[in-house]
Amino acid sequence: MGFPDDQVLQRLYAAFFSLVYLVALMGNLLIIILTTIDHHLQTPMYFFLKNLSLIDICYISVTVPKSVMNTLTYNHSISFVGCASQVFLVLVFAGTEFALLLVMSYDRYAAICCPLHYEAIMNRGACAQMVTASWFSGCIYGSIHVAGTFSVHFCGPNIVHQFFCDIPSLLTLACSGDQILEYVFIIISCCFVFICFTFMVASYGYIVSTVLRINSSKGRFKTFSTCMPHITVVTLFFSSGFIAYLGSASKSSSSMNLFMSVLYSLLPPSLNPVIYSLRNRDMKVALGKIFDEK
Repeated sequence: MGFPDDQVLQRLYAAFFSLVYLVALMGNLLIIILTTIDHHLQTPMYFFLKNLSLIDICYISVTVPKSVMNTLTYNHSISFVGCASQVFLVLVFAGTEFALLLVMSYDRYAAICCPLHYEAIMNRGACAQMVTASWFSGCIYGSIHVAGTFSVHFCGPNIVHQFFCDIPSLLTLACSGDQILEYVFIIISCCFVFICFTFMVASYGYIVSTVLRINSSKGRFKTFSTCMPHITVVTLFFSSGFIAYLGSASKSSSSMNLFMSVLYSLLPPSLNPVIYSLRNRDMKVALGKIFDEK
């Protein structure tokens, strides 16, 4: 369905989406470049951050360019294969980002709670294996859900009340009783996500208890401040996703669901670079070196 039919509004939406997309693209590319060329940023934390930026670029590129193109050409159609691909890729990148955020919480736990063994725990091989496992789990997550969603028969007009193909909107088009398999997958994945989130909370529980044992208040603040960007990104990721899918499951207006999906699709990839750059001294120093050389 895209956005309202008014041509002026459509062009404004297209301009806004394009601007946000370019900002997200430039911010994440900058992080990838800085963490690649600056030898001070060759640590596990920045290795994971570089992969997070790559995921964010891929994630926002799945939905926004197609939506902008549809809006500018006044053509709101998508092929069946294109729709299935969009669902698959969105879930792959979202699942990979969740797994990577879990890995990053473990990295912070190892750095603060086991500082003497940190280099042994988070060695180059272990970091590569964790990132590979994150991508693999994202691919499995996307494959399961796209198989469950597109195994149903669709009844009625094939009009997706959304600016991209997502599972809640597609399940509303399914024939009665055909959604059971996908609902089972959703319940299983929610249980898995809850277990992983529990591990993440447990990691920060150990971190907080370790930080509280530091004698100086300055030391406590400095140690815990290394976790603040990750905590902010996790909060943004979970809150935007929860609000978007809670709205999709409710009987609220399609325009409200559309607005919440826009927040979920645009906010995390756009704000993650800002969150990590503004609160990170090493990133600022690396960026300053580039401008000084220029």
